[in-house]
Amino acid sequence: MCVWKGTTLNPEDLKALIDLDEGWVSRRIFWDRDIYTVELERIFGRCWLFVGHESQLAGAGSFLTTSMGEDAVIVARNRSGGIEVMLNSCPHRGNRLCFADSGTARSFTCNYHGWAFGLTGELLGMPEEQIYAASPRFDKSRLGLRKARVATYNGLIFATFDESAPSLDDYLGEFRWYLDIMLDNAAGGTELVGGVIRSTMACNWKFPAENFAGDSYHAPWTHASGAFAAFDGGSVRINQAESYHANVNGHGLEFGLDMIGNAATMRDPIVLDWMKGRQAEVEERLGALRTRMWGSVSSGNVFPNLGYLPGYFTLRTWVPRGPHAIEIHVWSLVNRDAPDEVKDGFRRGVMRSFSPAGILEMDDGENWEHSTATNAGVVTRGERLHYGLGFESEIEHDELPGRIFLGQMNDANQRAFYRRWLDLMTADNWQGVPDRTTKAVAGAMR
Repeated sequence: MCVWKGTTLNPEDLKALIDLDEGWVSRRIFWDRDIYTVELERIFGRCWLFVGHESQLAGAGSFLTTSMGEDAVIVARNRSGGIEVMLNSCPHRGNRLCFADSGTARSFTCNYHGWAFGLTGELLGMPEEQIYAASPRFDKSRLGLRKARVATYNGLIFATFDESAPSLDDYLGEFRWYLDIMLDNAAGGTELVGGVIRSTMACNWKFPAENFAGDSYHAPWTHASGAFAAFDGGSVRINQAESYHANVNGHGLEFGLDMIGNAATMRDPIVLDWMKGRQAEVEERLGALRTRMWGSVSSGNVFPNLGYLPGYFTLRTWVPRGPHAIEIHVWSLVNRDAPDEVKDGFRRGVMRSFSPAGILEMDDGENWEHSTATNAGVVTRGERLHYGLGFESEIEHDELPGRIFLGQMNDANQRAFYRRWLDLMTADNWQGVPDRTTKAVAGAMR
């Protein structure tokens, strides 16, 4: 039986840790370093990962740096207007090439030996190049930066280093219908404002990812104090009869049909009046059902690690930094043609709610950190976690795409998240990853 390089694991070991037909997940997947090693290869090395927004790359030479899993990358706009994603590591001795978070450059030059690379990753030159050129083994064309495949969707930039991965459109599938509530509710599209907020958290990356994919159950309890402050003594209420879980191949969104739900916690009359005033325009573009979801009580996650909150107009990535730590990157996403005071209102709303000092994010962070740290105990680590809500809640819906489950208080999307995780972790290549878009092909997963 195959054993993964650098670990003592094989695929059957992982299958024994996940029982989604009964709703059980082993705690080991949140602690074990061997499992994390395989995740870097088979999840973060295979999937389409969010690396930025087109608005961050205004012109030729503009760039930003980020990570795909633990691989540092440069995201740059080339002189032809295209977008490049390449390893942020010099192929000579491996030194980090670019240390700036963002900026504009004509090339990237390594501090170690002065090797310089163009905006498309090609090696431009190095000091004393004639010495290298005299060697019969020197081939300049083979010494460029390793480049990823790049694709965009309504302003979002994704990349993958897997040449056999499906197209981005196929990877997102029907989940694009849900993403467009944030990304395509106006003809002018979207942009990011206010830069990026970075923070670290001592938790496994899957806890925030699964939480955003489908955990509304925690909100009335965990966020009770934040809701009390935001709603002048009010509380979080979930209407099970008009709320849903929707998932497509591990991507998940839990949502209500309350239109301005989460957005109301911003307590900004300029923002709320602007949203109410756009209702007819949004309905003409997206239809009546999605208009009720615009700004609603909801959260989503694009597998594996792009979380978003439609009601707060924010994007965030859970970047792994080992099995017990993450770096969180947070952005405010706004309509490009919105008035400046509305954009600033959304930015302030993100800062007040889901930022390191936000009234809601601190609650989540404490839970995720302790959910991770408890697994240091060998007895605790041998136990299982229960994902048993909503097994009988799947419904057919005439308008909602994907697999649909009634009620936001549900574990359906989290089970779908771990089904996708297990599929990718145990498949040798993309051809071995099943499509679980619809009920007919989903097998026993509920």
